[in-house]
Amino acid sequence: MDKKRKKRFKWNISQTQYLAYGFLGIILAGALLLMLPFSSKDGQSENFINCLFTATSATCVTGLVVRDTWSQWTLFGQIVIMTLIQIGGLGFVTVGVFISIVLRRKIGLKERGLLQESVNTLQIGGVVRLAKRIIKGTFMFESAGAILLSIRFIPQYGILRGVFYGIFHSVSAFCNAGFDLMGHIEPYNSFVSYYDDWLVNLVIMSLIIIGGIGFIVWDDIYKNRLHFNKYMLHTKIVLVTTFTLVFGGGLLFYLLERNNLLVGMNVSGQILTSLFSSVTARTAGFNTTDTHALTDGSKLLTIILMFIGGSPGSTAGGIKTTTLFVLLMCVHSNIKQSYGVNVFGRRLQEEAIKRAGTILTINLFLALAASLVIMANQSLGFSDILFETFSAIGTVGMTTGITRDLSTFSRVVIILLMYCGRIGSLSFALAFVQNHKIAHVEQPAEAINVG
Repeated sequence: MDKKRKKRFKWNISQTQYLAYGFLGIILAGALLLMLPFSSKDGQSENFINCLFTATSATCVTGLVVRDTWSQWTLFGQIVIMTLIQIGGLGFVTVGVFISIVLRRKIGLKERGLLQESVNTLQIGGVVRLAKRIIKGTFMFESAGAILLSIRFIPQYGILRGVFYGIFHSVSAFCNAGFDLMGHIEPYNSFVSYYDDWLVNLVIMSLIIIGGIGFIVWDDIYKNRLHFNKYMLHTKIVLVTTFTLVFGGGLLFYLLERNNLLVGMNVSGQILTSLFSSVTARTAGFNTTDTHALTDGSKLLTIILMFIGGSPGSTAGGIKTTTLFVLLMCVHSNIKQSYGVNVFGRRLQEEAIKRAGTILTINLFLALAASLVIMANQSLGFSDILFETFSAIGTVGMTTGITRDLSTFSRVVIILLMYCGRIGSLSFALAFVQNHKIAHVEQPAEAINVG
């Protein structure tokens, strides 16, 4: 017998490619489920592009929609969307490993490597234990959020609907997805009716922040409690940057909108609206104000916050807080002409600096290139298109209202941006080149002028 026939075909794909293909498979499965006639309230099968857009937005925890979630989808469709959000937020590898743990199956080195890549942890040791904590922590936080939100929703919508609203919005907030069921008040309304509600605002903001700081930070805080000096450098950077962006962004939003959208609100409403607008812009996608009516300054601030996003290994998107911090510290170090980039008594590795610069460049290029492509295809406002593309690449879901006006071609562009934003723009690029062999040869160096 021919030896060639005995050879079995093997899929030679990297961990990054496995994750990219896995998310793609989940998106396609979700789109097919949403195409079923009983997924839509009108009993008609929704067209494939709209279903693909919705499934991508849910799996990539973005929140951009071409159809209002409450008005378009039945309970079955809404559950499909919530399931996609949960899988997309935690990562399908984490969910798969947890199922294996429940079934008492052995988790091999390959699965551990995939899990490490999925949750973006720094080391493979203890990664299964981390997965257990992620699932337990997610269940605990989402359950607490659902109970607290149900306190507000049950008196308004009844027990069954109120509980479901509590669960849906808790999952959506924790996973930084931005999907809502408030379309019964007004389509595409989000939480505008709750702009001065302390319970709803504080619960949603808390879930967004907890879900967005990253699973590695959870684990570090769990181990070292409130002893800041014992935290890893990664945790310190995430917490400091997150705190600065939340309250700094809230203050800037107040200053930019005090003579616009905040006019007529009481002090309580102004505080909540300013903080909520800062928190949700960092990849959550909810809104308690009319985003289209924002001043140009507030739109620019929101674009910046959307571009930064949350933290590595979390349910959030964007270039991440650590990337911003590393680049700012690198600039600071170069200005001071110090040796290395030093922070909190530690020196950052050169690899982290190179990676941060690469991520910033790729994300910025993708967002701007997509903006130009959409502008060439449709006559929409410049700031609106820029807002939409940065929202997509950052997996945020905020919009000035043009999502449903996008052409089929433009929707495909946004779908690709959301997909790249969820798996990571750098991971998306590596998925095409990681298996290529690179020769370990250094070319002769030569100086050039920069800047």
